[in-house]
Amino acid sequence: MHFLCSALTSPERSPVLRNRRLRWAAIPVAATLALVLAGCSQAELNGYLPGFVEGEAPVTNNTERVSGLWTTSWIVLLIVGLITWGLTIWAVVVYRRRKGQTGLPVQLRYNMPIEIFYTIVPLILVLGFFAFTARDQNAIEARFDEPDVKIEVIGKQWAWDFNYVTDDVFTQGIQGQPDLEGEKGALVESELPTLVLPVGKKIEIALEARDVIHSFWVIDFLYKKDMIPGKTNYMSVIPERIGTYAGKCAELCGEYHSLMLFNVDVVSEADYEAYVDSLRAAGNDGQVSNEYDRNSNLPGTGAPTAEEGN
Repeated sequence: MHFLCSALTSPERSPVLRNRRLRWAAIPVAATLALVLAGCSQAELNGYLPGFVEGEAPVTNNTERVSGLWTTSWIVLLIVGLITWGLTIWAVVVYRRRKGQTGLPVQLRYNMPIEIFYTIVPLILVLGFFAFTARDQNAIEARFDEPDVKIEVIGKQWAWDFNYVTDDVFTQGIQGQPDLEGEKGALVESELPTLVLPVGKKIEIALEARDVIHSFWVIDFLYKKDMIPGKTNYMSVIPERIGTYAGKCAELCGEYHSLMLFNVDVVSEADYEAYVDSLRAAGNDGQVSNEYDRNSNLPGTGAPTAEEGN
């Protein structure tokens, strides 16, 4: 018994015991960490971005891709920040001037391992961010070979026109109107332009600007795109959850930019067909033209010049 007790308490055995204690201590720490991560809500897992509801499908086929890039980037950047802050604080504390010390500490011209570390690691991070961003951008920007529905969105100061190209009907919108009977600053929701999309369909949206640069932004889609006069941009998307989603112009475009709002209604295919029929019944056949397009007054577009006028 005396020999056994001596062996257990001998210095040679103490590192083994310490390692065992560390392993046993790591188990509850790992279990706690796993429990905390497992308890994250859908909003937390997606970086608190809009467009996600617990137990429901993402708003579009691209929202998870965008949130994954966003959340992973922040995790990596947070780790880099913690390491950088930790090393900075460690250097400040460990190498601070002690009482009674005078003059400068020993000066080093360079430290090759640290120089290499601070060159290689940022290069890896930049290349990694670029690679993942390019991968997701290519997937999001890819146009459908055969879209189910084609729509043209025309931005104008300060509202939206929607051409349902596939069905040859249209709607024209007006800027947000103040609700005189509601709270201060409230708008009449029913008068906002509304873009109706069928759920689960491949939709190609052509983006045009009639006057100045605008930006088409559906907030819950986690995606926006500029609308540039004289240039057609495209957005390809598959809506995956029925609902109403707010949209706005995301490019400062003049005095009433803040009132350039719209809604997107994602509906069933039957409801979409009924909506198209209602537009046709209301006389909205055909497409909104570029009759009031300011670009027609620019040089090189066929507008008369001063020399021709003389």
